[in-house]
Amino acid sequence: MNKISVSSNTYHGFSVEEALEGIASAGFKYVELTAVRGWTEHIMPDMPQSRKDEIKTMMKDLGLECIALSGHCNLMEEERLADFEKNIELAAELGCDYIVSSTGEAHFGEDESFSDDILVRNLRKVLEKCVQHNLTLVLELHGEHGTGQKMKDLCIAVDHKNIGINYDTANVVFFGGLYPQDDIKACYDYVKYCHLKDKSGGMKDWNFPATGKGDLKLAEFMDFLVGKGYEGPFSIEIEYEEEFCMRDKTKEDLPIVNQAAKDSFDYLRSIGRL
Repeated sequence: MNKISVSSNTYHGFSVEEALEGIASAGFKYVELTAVRGWTEHIMPDMPQSRKDEIKTMMKDLGLECIALSGHCNLMEEERLADFEKNIELAAELGCDYIVSSTGEAHFGEDESFSDDILVRNLRKVLEKCVQHNLTLVLELHGEHGTGQKMKDLCIAVDHKNIGINYDTANVVFFGGLYPQDDIKACYDYVKYCHLKDKSGGMKDWNFPATGKGDLKLAEFMDFLVGKGYEGPFSIEIEYEEEFCMRDKTKEDLPIVNQAAKDSFDYLRSIGRL
């Protein structure tokens, strides 16, 4: 059975304590912690060691295992590679198997320029540190690399055993205009991690509800991928509607997010994945 985790980015705008408590209360046993500077800083490499230890102790007490670190950095920029290498070290400290990144900035990259030659060179540099820590770098479908085929082409160019695709089932619709149950057929052999994110509305509609509450054929997608031999995790990520995601959160918002996590758990149990 594939491990099912929850990205703590589901709790964007809330504390790491609120995120971990909500994820555990929903019934999940695995978590993908988020370390994205300027966005969701639930754990960061430059936190005091005592604070990182508190978070690790809390996960243990709640029965949660951190299997991945979402450490998005703009890997197009040479000066960001040092930041990403610190995220790799943090992922290793947390006992993760995977570190997640997009190729550019995950949420602030409107003015990026892309060169796959530069990207391939930079990825090979950071992969040296991944090898040292026995970590797999999984690149999330996003932006210019918003389809499975484009990301597969990049992985082929990098040509390294420690790299793979983080297939995001909603991002392929939002950025690529394709549906996951179709697009996955072009790249399943390079998928090593999966953000199981639902979506409602059209291509550029920011509406990412609880897993099973949107329009995507997620059960069909999972059946195909697992049927092709996929043994990696499925990590739940919920980003709601844009207004809710982007605004400052209040105490009244926390039950909404907790319910979305629980609804996702119940859906996955109903289709035999938990």
